[in-house]
Amino acid sequence: MEFKTVLYDVAENVATITLNRPDRYNALNETLRQEIFETVQLSNSRGDVRAVVITGAGRGFCAGGDMKEKAGAKSADDVNPLSNKLEPIRDKIILAIRGSAKPYIAAVNGAAAGGGMGIALACDIRIASKAAKFGQTFSRRGLHPDWGGTYFLPKIVGTAKACELIWSGRMIDAEEANALGIVSQLTDPEDLLATAQEMARSFAAGPPVSIRLSKRAIYRAMEADLRDALEYETYAQNVCLSTDDVKEGVIAFIEKREPRFSGK
Repeated sequence: MEFKTVLYDVAENVATITLNRPDRYNALNETLRQEIFETVQLSNSRGDVRAVVITGAGRGFCAGGDMKEKAGAKSADDVNPLSNKLEPIRDKIILAIRGSAKPYIAAVNGAAAGGGMGIALACDIRIASKAAKFGQTFSRRGLHPDWGGTYFLPKIVGTAKACELIWSGRMIDAEEANALGIVSQLTDPEDLLATAQEMARSFAAGPPVSIRLSKRAIYRAMEADLRDALEYETYAQNVCLSTDDVKEGVIAFIEKREPRFSGK
């Protein structure tokens, strides 16, 4: 499949989605939003994809909403039609990433602002170039955060720091993002994509059923009490124990080799 604003590639069971409007720092226009959703759905549905990397072309990860597109609209309904008010594509993207059975890694190569930061926060893991920057910049435009910012950010950095970042709209550099736990790893710019794809390949080589259930358990536990979390872990463990992958994992351990997981 060919896309106008996204590059899509699958290799070694890893899908790489590259936002490809480098002249606009990958700002989110209508086409890009739709094609992000399509490639996320495609990745989630493909049996040969076991992990996904999202990154940006050029010097930016994603600059958020395309202000030029908004400024050029003839009316408020052109900017935000009724269909988008009822079921915005941004919400579909965020839910498709977070609800996926597969690990998502954001390889943040440059500025991730507004909705761009929301896309990165929706991913399970964020690896950032030392040149990356992050910002919940909505307040600087008089806007309310969307793309899940008010949901994800407090869970990562705590309520007080989330309030500070959201209300000030200030950009923070990669070092501060790392210190706050927004990213889990920093790399030199030239090593970023290779590092993210190597991590993705390591997940892709793992047992798909176990990873799918543990991803669900991790996020479920964030909303549940301890008893609920333990009960779900028991359910998930029983499912895993019935799979061929567990047998393969045990045999590989005994034979002192790397396991070859099939997802069955």
